[in-house]
Amino acid sequence: MPHPAIRLPAFVLLALAAMTSNTHAADLPAAPKTALVIHGGAGFVPRDSINDADRRAYHAALNRALDAGNKVLSSGGSALDAVTAAVVVLEDAPQFNAGKGAVFNAKGGHELDASIMEGHGRRAGAVAGVTTVKNPIKLARTVMEQSPHVMLAGAGAEAFADTRPEIERVPNSYFDTDKRRQQLEKAQREEAAKDKREARTGDGDAPTYFGTVGAVALDARGHIAAATSTGGMTNKKWGRVGDSPIIGAGTWADARCGVSGTGWGEFYIRNAVAHDICARVAYRGDSLQAAADEVVNKIVPAAGGDGGAIALDSDGNIAMPFNSGSMFRGWIKLDGSRGTAIHEDEPMR
Repeated sequence: MPHPAIRLPAFVLLALAAMTSNTHAADLPAAPKTALVIHGGAGFVPRDSINDADRRAYHAALNRALDAGNKVLSSGGSALDAVTAAVVVLEDAPQFNAGKGAVFNAKGGHELDASIMEGHGRRAGAVAGVTTVKNPIKLARTVMEQSPHVMLAGAGAEAFADTRPEIERVPNSYFDTDKRRQQLEKAQREEAAKDKREARTGDGDAPTYFGTVGAVALDARGHIAAATSTGGMTNKKWGRVGDSPIIGAGTWADARCGVSGTGWGEFYIRNAVAHDICARVAYRGDSLQAAADEVVNKIVPAAGGDGGAIALDSDGNIAMPFNSGSMFRGWIKLDGSRGTAIHEDEPMR
């Protein structure tokens, strides 16, 4: 005859079920740790100079860029793809000085710069002074991936774009906005007045708003990438190029750290700002925050410049220092918390 079924006490059955559940949970892979930080430029933008509609538009554009980059990261995509996606959104947003909405040069046109860098392999690509490329960050990445060079400029960069049918082209007027034209007209009026004043006093003025957009991402593999794109300075002359397309000045990524800068480019070039932040992390063992604060808030002002930067390290730490009164910025931390802000001491949104 068969033995009667053995009945275990209820508390034993519950313990066995918990053990089985815990075993299954231990077998599951840990959720990937990713982080993303973006900026839409630093400069002196008083709080009361932005009306409610414009403020909402700024935050909405920053959040769209965060969504685009985070969609890549949360699906296991690369940091390189994430920063590309985020910067494309910012280039397409007329609120920022990159792509659509880029500032005018002194001749009433647009010259765009961009760069991108992948940290773990030190691959990099950049373009400067392009005039018909809808999304310069895409061309910078194509230079990195499909040419033997790091930087292409002006007519040469346009000629390279001619060979890449996937790079969307637009007339230079595509980048026009009424706001930027008004800024050019104001800058040229002030320049004429300043020329007269300087003839008497020798005084000069620093620029008050820099624009520029950028992103730095950490993907689930622990890889970092950084990207920066800009229309440069309003009323710029002679093919002026700032720090944004210069690897080590406006953009840098290595295995431990990534940076995208936004500020008075001449001073960021002279002080190799993006690289200096990461070098302090790598060689001195500085925390990311300490390194970024030291360079942005001490080194740059001491040299005569101002601006800001976003930085991210391989542990997912984020730093966003600026000394210019405001910096349009957004972030998604390792724990998934996120926010956007423009001025100092703004609450998360």
